[in-house]
Amino acid sequence: QVRLVESGGGLVQPGGSLRLSCQGSGFLSDTYGIGWFRQAPGKEREGIACIMSTDGETRYADDMKGRFFVSRDGDKLTVQLQMSSLKSEDTAVYYCAVHFGSYCPLDSRLFDFWGQGAQVTVSS
Repeated sequence: QVRLVESGGGLVQPGGSLRLSCQGSGFLSDTYGIGWFRQAPGKEREGIACIMSTDGETRYADDMKGRFFVSRDGDKLTVQLQMSSLKSEDTAVYYCAVHFGSYCPLDSRLFDFWGQGAQVTVSS
């Protein structure tokens, strides 16, 4: 079955960097977008970025550009989210998800399967 597993979360100091990984398996199609989202306590889930399996095209939420960078491995099933200049307000559970289709949405409602989430805490 379709499965996504996030790794790399943890505690980081303000101004620091962290890289999350998302390992996918059991995908139903070769055409999909893998997206990254986050949800802070008491807040709605928000989109960060998405990367397409076909050509590696990326898409970022406007307020995530510059500090977040999404990339993928050659097998296209492993996607990373590099985060830099982290702030306390970046503290959240970070999720990856897959959308089976020919474009990369940032609306969480359009994603079909989700990972279990990785906690990222930015604190001194």
